[in-house]
Amino acid sequence: MSKRDYYEVLGVDRSASEQDIKKAYRRIAMKYHPDRNPDDADADSKFKEATEAYEVLSDGEKRGAYDQFGHAGVDSSMGGGGFQGGSFSDIFGDVFGDIFGGGGGGRRQGPQRGSDLRYTLEVSLEEAVRGSTAEIRVPSLQHCAPCDGSGAKPGSSPVTCGGCGGSG
Repeated sequence: MSKRDYYEVLGVDRSASEQDIKKAYRRIAMKYHPDRNPDDADADSKFKEATEAYEVLSDGEKRGAYDQFGHAGVDSSMGGGGFQGGSFSDIFGDVFGDIFGGGGGGRRQGPQRGSDLRYTLEVSLEEAVRGSTAEIRVPSLQHCAPCDGSGAKPGSSPVTCGGCGGSG
């Protein structure tokens, strides 16, 4: 089965600006989002198709490859970059972040150092309702020599560094 043209999927011209592409995707995503259309396979299919189109057309490098070679330029099964699936939260953060007060400063380019700290704290219902304080210890971050703070060993593809567990 052949894929539809990504510009056609989003309903924009080939000369559309990044902002026009973003607006078109936002409109389609809101209309066909699975939360708004539960148990509707057609809506789910259209949502995924629009998300794939947005993933390619919102990235300058992927868009250039798509414009030059069509789906073959971005299809991972053909050896190109392809739709990586990515994270819907990344895509939604880019698209909807400005609506809900997030982001604003453009797209993230790769991992950000120090952004992966996370702590899970269990609280009882009573503590959650009445409020409480808890003291936690956050491990001190130290520079990792094997990966030089990148989270991956030099010369390797982006995988978690064994020395620091990807914390940099």
